[in-house]
Amino acid sequence: MEFQVSFKVNDKIFLKDPETSEIGKQIVKNAIDLIHNLGFEQFTFKKLAQEINCTEATVYRYFENKHRLLLYILNWYWCYMEFLVIFKLQNITDKQERLKLVVDLLTHELPESSGQFDYNKKLLNQIVITESSKAFLVKDVSEINKEQVFKPYKDLCSTIAEIIAAYNPSYEYPHSLSTTLIETSHHQQYFSVNLPKLTDAKEENRELFTGIFLEDLLFKVLK
Repeated sequence: MEFQVSFKVNDKIFLKDPETSEIGKQIVKNAIDLIHNLGFEQFTFKKLAQEINCTEATVYRYFENKHRLLLYILNWYWCYMEFLVIFKLQNITDKQERLKLVVDLLTHELPESSGQFDYNKKLLNQIVITESSKAFLVKDVSEINKEQVFKPYKDLCSTIAEIIAAYNPSYEYPHSLSTTLIETSHHQQYFSVNLPKLTDAKEENRELFTGIFLEDLLFKVLK
């Protein structure tokens, strides 16, 4: 199912809200394409400005630096993922099926998007797998955290933790297990493609491996 949605992103992340103008939306939309194609290390505001035929100064009017732009993209993604979890679980009462659906959402590519300013969710998913740790594995993470810029990620973790706790109320570590599921889904998807000997993925089940592994881990922990 295709969604075209927007979310209110923490205004501490940007200098000017990109959702308020067409050029702002183009900055984010094309940044997603470039970060996916080039990698975050090779991505620059100069290259982005050339891509959308504007000045580098225009990009800097919206974002202080590329780390803030990455934070914006990730915040939007985490808001979208929490929306998907809540939306897709709303009519499911079986507690085991709810957990399986969470695993499925975490381990499968989201559909490609359509629309001039709709962000490409398939590429967003790939950026999260390969680049998201660069948002918080930084020296000044504590200072950045004071601005509440990681709140959408924390909210998603809390939502999944509530689903875990509903399945097994006696389990003592639902939040830790929630973050483990999310981060492990990233690592195993990345490793199974790029460093497969760090996983038990086989050629014939590479696309399904992470979901199978996480379900096995999750229900053995919660048994």
